[in-house]
Amino acid sequence: MAKEKEAKEKGLFVGLAWSCGDIKLLLTSLFFLCSLATIIQFHPYLTSAPHTTTLLSCLVPPTPEPTANSSSTSVATTPHPMKRDQMGPDSVLKRSFNPVGSAAYLFIQISAYRGGTNTFAIVGLASKPLHMFAKPQFKCEWIDNADNGNGSSISADAYKILPDWGYGRVYTVVVVNCTFEKPVGLNGLGGKLVVHASTNGGGDRDVDLVESFVAIEEEPSSVNGSVFTAPPDYDYLYCGSPLYGNLSPQRIREWIVYHVKLFGRRAHFVIYDAGGIHAAVVDVLRPWIEIGAVTLHDIRDQERFDGYYHNQFLVVNDCLHRYRFNTKWMFFFDVDEFVYLEPGLTIDSLLKELEGYSQFTIEQMPMSNKICLADDKGKSWRMWGFEKLVYRDVKRGIRRDRKYAIQPRYAFATGVHMSQNIAGKSLHKTEGRIKYFHYHGTIANRREPCTEFSNTTELTFDRTPYMLDETLRRLAGSIKRFELKTIGDRLVHTRQ
Repeated sequence: MAKEKEAKEKGLFVGLAWSCGDIKLLLTSLFFLCSLATIIQFHPYLTSAPHTTTLLSCLVPPTPEPTANSSSTSVATTPHPMKRDQMGPDSVLKRSFNPVGSAAYLFIQISAYRGGTNTFAIVGLASKPLHMFAKPQFKCEWIDNADNGNGSSISADAYKILPDWGYGRVYTVVVVNCTFEKPVGLNGLGGKLVVHASTNGGGDRDVDLVESFVAIEEEPSSVNGSVFTAPPDYDYLYCGSPLYGNLSPQRIREWIVYHVKLFGRRAHFVIYDAGGIHAAVVDVLRPWIEIGAVTLHDIRDQERFDGYYHNQFLVVNDCLHRYRFNTKWMFFFDVDEFVYLEPGLTIDSLLKELEGYSQFTIEQMPMSNKICLADDKGKSWRMWGFEKLVYRDVKRGIRRDRKYAIQPRYAFATGVHMSQNIAGKSLHKTEGRIKYFHYHGTIANRREPCTEFSNTTELTFDRTPYMLDETLRRLAGSIKRFELKTIGDRLVHTRQ
């Protein structure tokens, strides 16, 4: 037994020694190959020789070829010549200024639409400093199509509207109105609207830069003048603000079905995707798109241009002019806001009562985004947002934002909280008839919102007084039944 044990130990020792020998041989080989590769890289003949290419490609990772998007790509440009300072004859040093490049675009068009037989609206962005501190100008030219390419033309001075109340950043929103002295483009020939934009010395008083661009092209016989006076397709149309961030599919689900029920079958909803309509939100919207209740616009490219709040004013003005002849009333509010009519009113009866006004605004009811009833604790995750968030902020002495609706045929431009560019009367005293509940901060919260619970009708939280308000909670059952009846159970498994 002792001899056998000794033999095993000796075998183990030999095996270990042999393994160590293998490792030494392997390391030596790797060191030799790496050294050879290093020498080859520094030897001009060897690195250019064909027979070393395969070896080098195995030992040294290939250097990626530069691409057009590579930051290391050098672009051959001619440097701007430098103007030097000069000493004048009166011993005064005349300093030189050397402008290079351009700080912002003169105009960025998103859309252009007819406003009638002789008028057009062009919606876009432009340099804010240029429009705030200079006097850029726009001129309009309508050119008829012709077989010989020399169609007749008519020109007009344009006027511009800056509807974003100075909120713009690098860019501000500009609505350019082109109105000609007579109808254009109704002769069946088709034509195009050309806009001539001038800096008018703004930015550099020695240079009056003029850029011309085609705003609209119309095919022959494509314009039907009766559309401007015909009854609209819808009674009500919702114009949404740009949606961005990691939106909650469940909150979007609740909002859309609530308002489809409120506004009825003769309503339409226009949603603008600024990056927030991810796949799960598309799944929520798809049933409503399929039945014709929702239209979705992809405007993610607007992030290239630094405007206010994902270019919110740009979006609402595009919606106004795109759909102004498609609806009688147009509503502007956000997807964390729920419009509510007092008992006894319908949307039809209210707006018949207000049809003498071009615009009315809507009072806000701010709701807590985290306080829920103690009785709902443990089951709140199964409840809808407006069903469980039931405490209203009742702090006094605060001016709260309002939202609004307009008759779009009387509006020339619009804003986020109201339009300042309408023809006709506005009504702001709508209390007791219509209001909206605002659940701020809930639309991009993918977690359970209920973090505080109370069993009282009044409380103070974070130095803000709240009161129990179950107005929308009482509607939850009918809203859920309406969804099942309208689109079935396709969305019942929607997640936060």
